[in-house]
Amino acid sequence: MKKSIVWIILFSLLLMEISAKEPEKIDDWDNNATSAEAKLAKSHHGKNGANANMVGLGGNISPVAPMAAMPAPSRMMVKKIGLAVGGAKDTDNFIENIKRGYVPKIDSITYEGTYYQHYFDTGLQKECKSLFCPSYTKAVKKDIYTGEKHYYLSVGLNSGIEEGDFKRKKLNLVVVLDISGSMGSPFSRYYYDGKKGESESKSKMQVANESIVAMIDHLKGKDSLGVVLFDNDAYPVKPLRKVKYTDMKAIKKHILALQDRGGTNWSAGYKEGLKYFDKVKKKGYENRIIFITDAMPNTGELKKERLFGMTKEASKKGIHTTFIGVGVDFNANLVEYVSKIRGANYYSVHSSKAFKKRMDKEFDYMVTPLVYDLELKLSTRGYKIDAVYGSPQANLATGSIMKVNTLFPSASEGKRNKGGVILLRLKKTGKSENVKLSVSYKDTKGKTYRNVQKVDLKFSKEEEQYDNKGIQKAILLSEYVTLMKNWIIDARAGCNDEVSYLHEPPVQIMKRCMIYPPVRPVYPKIKTWERKSCKLHVSAGYGQLFALFKRHYQHEMKQLGDTSLHQELNILDILLKGQISVEGSEQVDDWNSYF
Repeated sequence: MKKSIVWIILFSLLLMEISAKEPEKIDDWDNNATSAEAKLAKSHHGKNGANANMVGLGGNISPVAPMAAMPAPSRMMVKKIGLAVGGAKDTDNFIENIKRGYVPKIDSITYEGTYYQHYFDTGLQKECKSLFCPSYTKAVKKDIYTGEKHYYLSVGLNSGIEEGDFKRKKLNLVVVLDISGSMGSPFSRYYYDGKKGESESKSKMQVANESIVAMIDHLKGKDSLGVVLFDNDAYPVKPLRKVKYTDMKAIKKHILALQDRGGTNWSAGYKEGLKYFDKVKKKGYENRIIFITDAMPNTGELKKERLFGMTKEASKKGIHTTFIGVGVDFNANLVEYVSKIRGANYYSVHSSKAFKKRMDKEFDYMVTPLVYDLELKLSTRGYKIDAVYGSPQANLATGSIMKVNTLFPSASEGKRNKGGVILLRLKKTGKSENVKLSVSYKDTKGKTYRNVQKVDLKFSKEEEQYDNKGIQKAILLSEYVTLMKNWIIDARAGCNDEVSYLHEPPVQIMKRCMIYPPVRPVYPKIKTWERKSCKLHVSAGYGQLFALFKRHYQHEMKQLGDTSLHQELNILDILLKGQISVEGSEQVDDWNSYF
């Protein structure tokens, strides 16, 4: 009898333990948050009313162990992660526009976004045993158009963190989703072009919803998820609650059922998203807002300081932002400003299927900045920094200093890292060939590290010289991006931008197609962000340039033996298929155009 009682007690305790390990999961989606009644109640309760029960059951209650420490002692054939700069993580919007027959926006293609589509031999000679180990390679080559000799130095971005040891922190993730009317337009055309017949493509809203579902599949039980929707106003539809206490299947159904409506007020959406962090433990967590939009604000956002200011202030508090752009009309020019902020990055969605595949590989990398405030100082009397390729903060470079706000983890293949370089073009100012390169940076806890190396920039008398294939590839891709950006400037000048010409001497396009940074003394006068598409066109002048560059590109690609370079070659082929006319009388051949 006593044994039976003991067994009953033990069985009861076991059931209690199982019950404790499997907490009740609830559907905390507020279907009434976007109603007129909820909006009225929000105005009565004020700022704190909507936030009172934001955390709810399962809010953050315990600290988290820090991310994996520095690498363990060296083992044979141990795979390390790479590093890449923040900012743009792809060129999908640029590619999709060209494939659909549109002239892209200038910031839809960036140097760092292009680099992140490729792997680079960083030239690392010794084993890296630190969070960040810079490596350096040099090159000299002649400009294919002008014959001018250029000197280059690449900064390889390496880490000593072993891939198996990498572990992101627990995550406080708030998704802020644009549900404005423009999100209901087809993914493959410009909203402000108006209705031009039926389109077979999904709406931007559908693609965004499916992409969010793919993304939140990577959340773990101790991560927390919150959701805010916005149109003219903002609506906190899901409080920030731990995943293990949330019925995620129900949440996904709610997300997939979302419909577009109303105008666009970025600031309202972002501000509501920030409130979610007021009542949670932020220390020891990665705190991130993922802001999903087609980036076409028409309410309260023509002054860039509003959203940009909030994003910058949030970063100072340890709340970082990822922007995800949806649709061919995604305004990358606007988001490019935001991507310069510490801890920020942005992606373009090509399709929900492609985005899911991408998140399967790099969700943890996307939400985990590792290195902050990277600064490189060049100490020499022989050279100065003339240009920087591959960093959103390229404009912060001076003659001797390069700055990068953030480095994120990236994938690696042997000695090659994805997006793992920043390229400097140097200008020779003297006879000295010895260069001291001093690097300082901070980890996520604010601790400062320094690294000093000496590099010999002595070149042989050969016209072309590369230390390795990594720097050769980086130079080739920088030439490609510069050419594309300059073409976009000229192609869009005859479209829907209102331009004013300053009086400058005429300069042949052959000499200005590779200007870096790509600028013109022709200033677009943008009255509104609500802009129609520009039909793809290639003038006779740029047609000749693309043909010349293609021959150069194929020659370099053959030397490098790198099949990943085909994606840029495919774009050149599309542009070379023939001159495509622009509707209307504004078409110009810019071969001999004046500034």
